[in-house]
Amino acid sequence: MASDRITRLNAQLQRELGLLCESHIRPAMPGVLITVTGVELASNLRNANVFVSIYGAPGDDRRALEFLKSKRHLLQAGLARQVIMKYTPVLNFKLDGTAARADRVMNILKELDLPDDEPPATPVEDEK
Repeated sequence: MASDRITRLNAQLQRELGLLCESHIRPAMPGVLITVTGVELASNLRNANVFVSIYGAPGDDRRALEFLKSKRHLLQAGLARQVIMKYTPVLNFKLDGTAARADRVMNILKELDLPDDEPPATPVEDEK
Protein backbone atom coordinates (compact mmCIF):
# COMPACT_ATOMS: atom_id res chain seq x y z
CA MET A 1 0.00 0.00 0.00
CA ALA A 2 1.37 3.39 -0.99
CA SER A 3 2.08 5.94 1.69
CA ASP A 4 0.17 9.21 1.80
CA ARG A 5 3.24 11.04 0.52
CA ILE A 6 3.59 8.81 -2.54
CA THR A 7 -0.15 9.06 -3.20
CA ARG A 8 0.07 12.87 -3.15
CA LEU A 9 3.17 12.83 -5.36
CA ASN A 10 1.43 10.49 -7.83
CA ALA A 11 -1.47 12.94 -8.13
CA GLN A 12 0.82 15.95 -8.47
CA LEU A 13 2.99 14.25 -11.11
CA GLN A 14 -0.15 13.25 -13.03
CA ARG A 15 -1.40 16.86 -13.07
CA GLU A 16 1.95 18.32 -14.10
CA LEU A 17 2.57 15.71 -16.80
CA GLY A 18 -0.90 16.38 -18.21
CA LEU A 19 -0.07 20.07 -18.49
CA LEU A 20 3.34 19.34 -20.02
CA CYS A 21 1.78 17.01 -22.59
CA GLU A 22 -0.73 19.72 -23.44
CA SER A 23 1.99 22.28 -24.09
CA HIS A 24 4.78 20.13 -25.59
CA ILE A 25 3.23 17.02 -27.14
CA ARG A 26 -0.15 18.13 -28.44
CA PRO A 27 1.21 20.75 -30.91
CA ALA A 28 3.40 18.06 -32.50
CA MET A 29 0.50 15.59 -32.79
CA PRO A 30 -2.62 17.70 -33.51
CA GLY A 31 -4.98 14.84 -34.40
CA VAL A 32 -4.23 12.82 -31.27
CA LEU A 33 -5.58 13.27 -27.75
CA ILE A 34 -3.23 12.09 -25.01
CA THR A 35 -4.51 11.85 -21.45
CA VAL A 36 -2.34 10.97 -18.45
CA THR A 37 -4.60 8.55 -16.58
CA GLY A 38 -2.29 7.69 -13.72
CA VAL A 39 1.21 7.69 -12.27
CA GLU A 40 2.78 5.01 -10.09
CA LEU A 41 5.89 6.33 -8.39
CA ALA A 42 8.36 3.76 -7.07
CA SER A 43 8.95 3.71 -3.33
CA ASN A 44 12.50 5.04 -3.83
CA LEU A 45 11.06 7.97 -5.89
CA ARG A 46 13.51 7.36 -8.75
CA ASN A 47 11.19 5.72 -11.30
CA ALA A 48 7.60 6.34 -12.29
CA ASN A 49 5.23 4.42 -14.54
CA VAL A 50 3.07 6.91 -16.42
CA PHE A 51 -0.16 5.48 -17.80
CA VAL A 52 -1.57 7.28 -20.82
CA SER A 53 -4.75 6.92 -22.80
CA ILE A 54 -4.45 7.83 -26.47
CA TYR A 55 -7.32 8.63 -28.83
CA GLY A 56 -6.92 9.13 -32.54
CA ALA A 57 -6.88 7.26 -35.81
CA PRO A 58 -6.02 3.56 -35.79
CA GLY A 59 -2.30 3.15 -35.26
CA ASP A 60 -1.91 6.55 -33.61
CA ASP A 61 -1.67 4.99 -30.17
CA ARG A 62 1.63 3.21 -30.84
CA ARG A 63 3.02 6.19 -32.76
CA ALA A 64 2.08 8.57 -29.92
CA LEU A 65 3.54 6.24 -27.30
CA GLU A 66 6.85 6.11 -29.18
CA PHE A 67 6.77 9.91 -29.51
CA LEU A 68 6.24 10.25 -25.75
CA LYS A 69 9.16 7.92 -25.10
CA SER A 70 11.35 9.98 -27.41
CA LYS A 71 10.37 13.19 -25.55
CA ARG A 72 10.91 11.64 -22.10
CA HIS A 73 13.91 13.86 -21.30
CA LEU A 74 12.00 17.02 -22.23
CA LEU A 75 9.09 15.99 -20.00
CA GLN A 76 11.40 15.05 -17.13
CA ALA A 77 13.14 18.43 -17.37
CA GLY A 78 9.77 20.22 -17.30
CA LEU A 79 8.73 18.10 -14.34
CA ALA A 80 11.95 18.98 -12.50
CA ARG A 81 11.14 22.69 -12.90
CA GLN A 82 7.56 22.29 -11.63
CA VAL A 83 7.88 19.71 -8.84
CA ILE A 84 10.64 20.12 -6.27
CA MET A 85 12.02 16.69 -5.41
CA LYS A 86 15.47 15.43 -4.50
CA TYR A 87 15.43 13.21 -7.60
CA THR A 88 13.33 13.65 -10.68
CA PRO A 89 11.93 10.20 -11.48
CA VAL A 90 12.73 8.44 -14.74
CA LEU A 91 9.46 8.24 -16.66
CA ASN A 92 8.30 4.96 -18.20
CA PHE A 93 5.26 5.45 -20.43
CA LYS A 94 2.68 2.67 -20.66
CA LEU A 95 -0.50 2.51 -22.67
CA ASP A 96 -3.63 2.38 -20.52
CA GLY A 97 -6.22 0.38 -22.41
CA THR A 98 -9.05 0.84 -19.90
CA ALA A 99 -10.94 3.42 -21.97
CA ALA A 100 -10.56 1.38 -25.17
CA ARG A 101 -11.89 -1.73 -23.42
CA ALA A 102 -14.83 0.25 -22.04
CA ASP A 103 -15.62 1.55 -25.55
CA ARG A 104 -15.49 -2.00 -26.88
CA VAL A 105 -17.92 -3.23 -24.21
CA MET A 106 -20.29 -0.34 -24.94
CA ASN A 107 -20.20 -1.12 -28.67
CA ILE A 108 -20.97 -4.78 -28.00
CA LEU A 109 -23.91 -3.77 -25.82
CA LYS A 110 -25.20 -1.48 -28.57
CA GLU A 111 -24.92 -4.30 -31.11
CA LEU A 112 -27.03 -6.55 -28.89
CA ASP A 113 -29.85 -4.02 -29.24
CA LEU A 114 -31.36 -4.85 -25.88
CA PRO A 115 -34.64 -3.13 -25.05
CA ASP A 116 -34.51 -0.35 -22.51
CA ASP A 117 -35.51 -1.31 -19.02
CA GLU A 118 -39.21 -0.88 -18.56
CA PRO A 119 -40.42 0.57 -15.29
CA PRO A 120 -41.89 -2.05 -12.96
CA ALA A 121 -45.63 -2.48 -13.19
CA THR A 122 -47.54 -0.77 -10.42
CA PRO A 123 -49.87 -3.00 -8.45
CA VAL A 124 -53.58 -2.47 -9.14
CA GLU A 125 -55.55 -1.62 -6.06
CA ASP A 126 -58.61 -3.71 -5.38
CA GLU A 127 -61.83 -1.72 -5.66
CA LYS A 128 -64.19 -2.07 -2.73
